[in-house]
Amino acid sequence: MLNKYEPSEFEQELYKKWNEKGYFTPKVDKTKTPYTIVIPPPNVTGKLHMGHALVMTLQDILIRYKKLRGFNTLWIPGTDHAAIATEVKVLEKLKSEGKTKENIGREAFLEEAWEWTRNYGGTIINQLKSLGCSCDWTRERFTMDEGLSKAVEEVFVRMYEKGAIYRGNRMINWCPTCKSSLSDIEVEAEEEHSHLWYIRYYTKDKKEYVTVATTRPETMLGDTAVAVSPDDDRYKNMVGKTVVVPIINREIPVIADEFVEKEFGTGVVKLTPAHDFNDYEAGIRNGLETVEVFDENGIMLNLVPKYEGMDIMTARKEIVKDLEELGVLEKIEDYVHNVGKCYRCHNTVEPRISIQWFMKMDELAKPAIETVKSGKIKFVPERFDKSYFHWMENIKDWCISRQIWWGHRIPAYYCDECKEVHVTRNAPNECKKCGNKNLHQDPDTLDTWFSSALWPFSTMGWPEETEDFKYFYPTNTLVTAYDIIFFWVARMIFSSLEHTKQVPFDTVFMHGLVRDAKGRKMSKSLGNGIDPIDIIKDYGADSLRFSLVQNMTLGNDVKYSAEKAGAAKNFANKIWNAAKFVLANTNKEELEDVKENSLTLEDKWLLNKLDRLVIEVTNHIEKYEVRNCSY
Repeated sequence: MLNKYEPSEFEQELYKKWNEKGYFTPKVDKTKTPYTIVIPPPNVTGKLHMGHALVMTLQDILIRYKKLRGFNTLWIPGTDHAAIATEVKVLEKLKSEGKTKENIGREAFLEEAWEWTRNYGGTIINQLKSLGCSCDWTRERFTMDEGLSKAVEEVFVRMYEKGAIYRGNRMINWCPTCKSSLSDIEVEAEEEHSHLWYIRYYTKDKKEYVTVATTRPETMLGDTAVAVSPDDDRYKNMVGKTVVVPIINREIPVIADEFVEKEFGTGVVKLTPAHDFNDYEAGIRNGLETVEVFDENGIMLNLVPKYEGMDIMTARKEIVKDLEELGVLEKIEDYVHNVGKCYRCHNTVEPRISIQWFMKMDELAKPAIETVKSGKIKFVPERFDKSYFHWMENIKDWCISRQIWWGHRIPAYYCDECKEVHVTRNAPNECKKCGNKNLHQDPDTLDTWFSSALWPFSTMGWPEETEDFKYFYPTNTLVTAYDIIFFWVARMIFSSLEHTKQVPFDTVFMHGLVRDAKGRKMSKSLGNGIDPIDIIKDYGADSLRFSLVQNMTLGNDVKYSAEKAGAAKNFANKIWNAAKFVLANTNKEELEDVKENSLTLEDKWLLNKLDRLVIEVTNHIEKYEVRNCSY
């Protein structure tokens, strides 16, 4: 043994030997009890960060512990195709070459995307190996593998035939930058400093008016009503009358609707059904006209020629200036509010009405809620089930289509003649309605989370009844951060119950986020990120892993600094030196001659301490209190 603990001298070589000898690759053995974990698949475009390091360490602890207990353990690794994120990367590459995806065409673009995936997709997998993850790399999966793609197609067709997937013209979240729809949980609320503009809407005879307070004056061009609370005595005499929208001079009704909050602003709300979720619902309830103000790129339409072609923010400034000149801008107040941002590009998301594919959620949510309530699936810590129930009990239909090319293409085909829609596992040769042979496939792809929702069983070969699926499924413990309960966990639960009639796992072990020493989120903008690979190079994988779990408490965030890895390495060095001392003072022959009745009092004391330690560690791990195992 070296005089000093130097993990770089042996960690990777030891890991390579373990992997080559098949220690991480279980075989189906019905004489043993299986224990299975599926990795939360990191994005194929990504690289290892501290959050990955924590979640992988926790999974590895559970897998190795269960292996020691005699279970037949399987830890399935893999990556997610990261639809929008990958598309953005490929678009950036094309732009640097003076190309666009439109001018090279879909087929060539997909070749570029696959090439990007082949070049960069293995980065994070190799980094996971550097971390020492005991995954079965022979079973590594990718969400766009042939088998997983087959599972996605099968689910879409089944759900369409069942009537649970439909195509409709509804209000959705739209990212003008990514040029795609987003689901509700892909929209992140970010605090933004802005203003409230108070605008007077006069009656036609100019004798009366109501004042509307709005954060978006540019959308007033699409107003088709103003609304007040039916309980607001201030405006009862105005309900049923009409007022005129400034600039556009559209005469619109004053209506009463219960969604209006009397306390907000003036208690009068402008309704723009084409650009706001609440307004859209109110418009349906009250039979209002829908007028679109700007297009999918955030560019003003020709409602007022002066503003046509302007982007939203430029038009806002011009409209406010014109309102001042008309004398209807009562006042402007500073205002801080949450604005929806795209979770990928972080630009403002615009609600807009669009034809998209949706999945009905009411019937899927019910068994998913009951399964957790009955204890068939438990959250650790238990408090996270409240967030799960809140979201599932208020769930809306899921917008599953995306206007990008990288991903699973929707298996829907349209007749060019009669417009009949065919949803099928194989491309049809002719229209079943009119016999026309000219059909085209829907250009949209599916939400990334549609495929990752199938991960626990699609990775096992479903819809085929493979040996792995029959033996290793359902999985046992899902380990993940608390911030993707809705993105991923809930979707896996309702998808697995629907398609396999079994739970995907029995326990969801939620951990916190890794933050810097001051408790701040690690980010490029703050410059406070820590690269786990640098920690491994300087201190070793075991030091990194130990320093992470030593500071973790159930479900809470972890404050981390590189100094903690240094302390962990010093601790490992003490163990190293103790091992050197023992080996230097014993020999193989002496150890083989030891009989139980020849044990000294000191020997028995040490063995007793070891037995007690085994019991304590077992109890802690069974409760997922891994931090307590590090003391």
